[in-house]
Amino acid sequence: PTPQGAYVLDWELAQFDSALDDVFRFRAVQIGLPEVDFLRQNRISHRFTLALEPGAAVAADPLQLPLASQSVGLVVLPHVLEGDPNPHDLRGRPEPVLMPEGQLVISGFNTASLWRVRQLFTSRHAGAPWDARFIGLLRLRDWLRVLGFELNGGAFGCYAPPFRQRLWLDRFAFMEQAGARWWPVAGGVYI
Repeated sequence: PTPQGAYVLDWELAQFDSALDDVFRFRAVQIGLPEVDFLRQNRISHRFTLALEPGAAVAADPLQLPLASQSVGLVVLPHVLEGDPNPHDLRGRPEPVLMPEGQLVISGFNTASLWRVRQLFTSRHAGAPWDARFIGLLRLRDWLRVLGFELNGGAFGCYAPPFRQRLWLDRFAFMEQAGARWWPVAGGVYI
């Protein structure tokens, strides 16, 4: 990945590892991004990826989510909603396949961040993540509450400006601690 991509991926993997370490259910599914194992630290024995991209254990359309009702205890959506033409229409997606008390973990790019400002001034043809639809956390929380989900945690990260070069990302590494303290909801990524 690019230095920007590595910066985001490193932060997200650490967050997913922390969030999923103690989640025990029968089955776990990662929807999208099959080339990255966001479930790597989870101890659920039956876990798999579902996507149309090569490398997924189950080749299926994530918008259709062809899994049995209440068959999965953990669903992970790393940046899946940002590429969805109707991200607000979560009905028929993770909710029916989740077991009672199941968990849903979502990551996305924050609309209240320097990353969003960069997106506004970057061509949509520049590729990911600049061609994605960033979804605000407040909007996502409202969608999840309407579906009956309870929020039980989250984090923001990637406070450094979205520089292309590793040198500049390293020079602005101090912003991780400063951002978490002084402008906590302005991180480039949320989980």
